[in-house]
Amino acid sequence: QVQLVESGGGLVQAGGSLRLSCAASGRIFTINLMAWYRQLPGKQRELVASITSDGTSNQIDSVKGRFTISRDNSKNTVYLEMNSLKPEDTARYYCNASIKTTPWGILDPYWGQGTQVTVSS
Repeated sequence: QVQLVESGGGLVQAGGSLRLSCAASGRIFTINLMAWYRQLPGKQRELVASITSDGTSNQIDSVKGRFTISRDNSKNTVYLEMNSLKPEDTARYYCNASIKTTPWGILDPYWGQGTQVTVSS
């Protein structure tokens, strides 16, 4: 049993900052890739940023220079630091992780319930 719980969302004015956290708990043997997705109003879910277990990260062009993804492997936690927020960043943000629950198991994708980020103009 694995659970991902996001936190840190909220309402912020344009130009402000937020730091999202996603903590994984339960029967975890290995966490490989961790990522943040978002779903904008009226749009499909899209990848925002990802990070591997060794710290290699990627971000989509629209957030490069503004968002930073990081992880703390000892805490099974991934973060998304969001700076210079824009109204178009308003979305529900979801945590995703590829997790093995046993040494002989496979990497399964797990999703959090999401946290809302609203940026006012």
